[in-house]
Amino acid sequence: MDEKDREILNQIQSAFPIVSRPYAELGGRLGLTEEEVLERVVKLKKAGVIRRIGANFHSHMLDFTSSLCAASVPEEKLERFVRKVNAYPGVTHNYLRSANYNVWFTFIAPDMASIENALRDIEAETGVGKILNLPAQRLFKIKVDFEMQQMPGDER
Repeated sequence: MDEKDREILNQIQSAFPIVSRPYAELGGRLGLTEEEVLERVVKLKKAGVIRRIGANFHSHMLDFTSSLCAASVPEEKLERFVRKVNAYPGVTHNYLRSANYNVWFTFIAPDMASIENALRDIEAETGVGKILNLPAQRLFKIKVDFEMQQMPGDER
């Protein structure tokens, strides 16, 4: 990554322009063309530096509900389970952990009944036992930006 890549990453974390041509806007801010910004973003995505570019919504402000879910998934069922979970548009995060409950994901839906129905469907279709449904009792939002400026001595 060069300095321009780092500047792009700094901008897209929390200052992504909501305009008809966001990459042209970013280019204007950074002294690049729209095409240069797009090429760099594609390169960073292919390299795995960028996983996803998308909006984050406060689900409760949209009258939606959210829940943290966890499942104990045997290795032989893991791929099918993850594919099934990720097929739901309300799943925003899905993490593998090294613990008894090894798959954790967040689910957002219009109401808790929708989440419960989806979890039952996932359980039935994947053969995985009961999925824990841990709805938020109190909301904590922590905003995190990762400063991408190169530090002295950092040769990456």
